[in-house]
Amino acid sequence: MFAGLSAFPLTPLRNDEVDEVAYAGLIERLVAAGVDSITALGSTGAYPYLTTDERRRVARVALEHAGSVPVVVGVGALRTSQVIGLARDAADAGASGVLLAPMSYQPLTDDDVFGLYEDVAAAVPLPVIVYDNPGTTHFEFSDALYARIAQLPNIASIKIPGVPAEPDAARARVEQIRSAVSDRVTIGISGDASAARGLNAGCDTWYSVIGGTLPEAALAICRAARSGDAAAAMAESDRLQPLWDLFAEHGGSFRVIAAIAELGGLVTPNSLPLPVRGLDRTARDRVARVVRELGLIPPA
Repeated sequence: MFAGLSAFPLTPLRNDEVDEVAYAGLIERLVAAGVDSITALGSTGAYPYLTTDERRRVARVALEHAGSVPVVVGVGALRTSQVIGLARDAADAGASGVLLAPMSYQPLTDDDVFGLYEDVAAAVPLPVIVYDNPGTTHFEFSDALYARIAQLPNIASIKIPGVPAEPDAARARVEQIRSAVSDRVTIGISGDASAARGLNAGCDTWYSVIGGTLPEAALAICRAARSGDAAAAMAESDRLQPLWDLFAEHGGSFRVIAAIAELGGLVTPNSLPLPVRGLDRTARDRVARVVRELGLIPPA
C-alpha cells in the first residue's frame, strides 16, 4: 500500500459546506485511473479548515467510493487527544492507514513531535505515515528524529519534502534517510516538481497533489520511474514544467490545483475554504492557458 502513487484529492466546498457529491466524483475518477492509494484529508484536502464532523464525513465518502483502492486518512490536529480521536474515527470507517503532520500554534520541539507519534502509534492499530511538510507546519524533521520515530510500532512510511536536483545527490539523500530508518518503513516523495527525481533516486511512493486531480499525468511519471525508465519519468515531468512554475509562482500547489479542478468542471467555483481565496481572474486565465496547452484539463 505504501508504494506507487498515492493521490491527494481536494476537499471541495460549496457555499461553505463540503460538497460531498463533487468529492465522491473526484474519488471515483482516481479509482478509474488506477492510482495505488488515495490519501483523503491531506494538505490538498484542507483538513485543518474542517470540523471534526466534516472530517468524519469526508473520510466515509472516500471509503464508500474507493472500492478496493486503499484509503489513508489525514488526522493532523493541534492536540494529541484530537489526533487520536480522528485516527480512531478513521479506523472505525475502514481506513487502511493514517497520515499525520505535527500541527502547532506554539513551536514544537523534537521531543514534542516524537511524543505525538509515540502516543498515536500506541493508541491506534493503523499504519501511520509521518507527514514532513515544513512549508505548512513550519516544523523541520532531522534525520535523527526520523530514526527515532521509525522505531515506533505502526510507523509505515515517511513523506519527505523533496530531494536535490542533481541525480547522484538525490540518490545519496534517499540512501541517507533509508540508512537511518527501519527497513519496514517506506520513503515517499512529495513536492510534485521533484517527484520524478525522488522516484528515480529510490523513493518508494509519490504522495501527489496532481495525482488527486490529474491522475493520468501523475501515473505516467510514476509508472515510468517504477519500471526503471528514469529518462521517461524525467521527460514526463519536464513536460509539466509550466505547471511546476505555476505552483512556485503562487506559493504552492493548493490554489492552482483548485483552479484546475474548477476549470475542468470537477468542482464548483470558489471551492476553497475561506479565508483562503482562489486565484484572481488574470492568474486563472494563465492557468487555463497552461493546462490546455499541456492537454491536462480533465473532462467535465
